[in-house]
Amino acid sequence: MIKEHVKKLRREYGIDFVIANYENASHGFGLTLKNAQELFDSGIDVMTGGNHTWDKKDILPLLETLPLLRPHNYPVGVPGHGYRVFEVEGERLAVLNIMGHYGMPYVDNAFRCARDTVAGLKEQGIDHIFIDFHAEASSEKRAMMMLLQGEVSGLIGTHTHVGSDDFQISKGTAYLTDMGLSGCRDNVIGMDAKVPLERFVTGISGRFEVPEKCKKILQIAIMTLEEGSCTEAFKLKIFDDGRIVRTDAWHEV
Repeated sequence: MIKEHVKKLRREYGIDFVIANYENASHGFGLTLKNAQELFDSGIDVMTGGNHTWDKKDILPLLETLPLLRPHNYPVGVPGHGYRVFEVEGERLAVLNIMGHYGMPYVDNAFRCARDTVAGLKEQGIDHIFIDFHAEASSEKRAMMMLLQGEVSGLIGTHTHVGSDDFQISKGTAYLTDMGLSGCRDNVIGMDAKVPLERFVTGISGRFEVPEKCKKILQIAIMTLEEGSCTEAFKLKIFDDGRIVRTDAWHEV
């Protein structure tokens, strides 16, 4: 779906920069060099991570050589970078990756880390700031939005694989609790349903597998940024049967 649509979407909507989350890109867990190259070749500019960042060990050198991020609030000394600043059409754009707490590996305080990092970026004169907040709990994502509204251009949640419908712009900050997965949509969070169902029914787990055949979806949010604020935003859900569903972000007043 990414190979088929992202470059066309860039042309159709005049998209200058594409951010994606890679953490389930390689057969459901982590990222390999081969898949990273395929995704960048398909029109993605930078990719963020999450709790599955480390699942494929060949990512360790890639975090230093490719535009790949891992959550910034991992402890000091962990390989890679939690944010990067890019030149986009004559403007500086910071992309920051933060991971939440509920159901996640141990990391430093997400809220203090995000608040202090954003303050430091703004001191450098960087007004365009985007955050991928990788978290299980919708309450954590909403709280982060309340903490940083008016300070960042956009904050979009990832991790649950289930897209939310609360896309809004508040004080110039675009916010969506969860983007939702791009991939298989007729199963359990992109994975073949057999093992998840056995786990729920019996309590015995197994190895999750991506289905060989499935119905597919691509989910993407498109934002217009001016002087550090988001002025317009909408989400597209593109189905493999040709349907396209557009949801416009509302302006909170």
